[in-house]
Amino acid sequence: MDAKTAILARARDAISHSQQGRPVRPIPRDYIRSTEHAPGSDAVVEEMIEKLEDYSAQVVVVSGEDAVADAVATFLADQKATSVVVPTGLDEAFKKAAARDGRKVSEDSREKAISTLELDEIDAVVTRSRVAISISGTIVLDGEPDQGRRAISLVPDTHVVVLNRADIVPTVPQAVDILGKNPTRPMTWIAGGSATSDIELVRVNGVHGPRNLRVVIAS
Repeated sequence: MDAKTAILARARDAISHSQQGRPVRPIPRDYIRSTEHAPGSDAVVEEMIEKLEDYSAQVVVVSGEDAVADAVATFLADQKATSVVVPTGLDEAFKKAAARDGRKVSEDSREKAISTLELDEIDAVVTRSRVAISISGTIVLDGEPDQGRRAISLVPDTHVVVLNRADIVPTVPQAVDILGKNPTRPMTWIAGGSATSDIELVRVNGVHGPRNLRVVIAS
């Protein structure tokens, strides 16, 4: 049975049960979860990097807080960023890295939110992340203090994300297992820099979010 036939069959079954006043049958939740490769393993990290680079993101893998901070500062310098917004809960070492070379750093929180107009004048944002999915090259933020409000990760032109190696999982169901522990948090799913194309397939970057994604994977 192909996917279309299965979906239509379930829809007919649900309608039939509803009309007869009977409860709908339980929906199978036996989603595929990878058992071949563990989260954060070499194969998973390699797949994650491959997918991110395919989306035109730039990625570095480093070890140790100082090396992560240096990588953050390097990415910002490469983008010629002069202003950066960070969530209040971001690691102090990364805030200091963002401020190197005289860059102006603004802290944002729900209590002291920077306006959208002000964010539009800021060159870059630096955040942590909650989890990443190697099969799709997706990074997920869930609004915690080290990741901040969704607005700060959507308005500035460059997003520098610090991703822990151990937080990279192979499949979407494995990521949802983690995110499902706190289902009310506001989530932002990122797969490369924001881009779209018109009817003539002309690519346009930075339409619905930052056009530049830079990822620091911390081992």
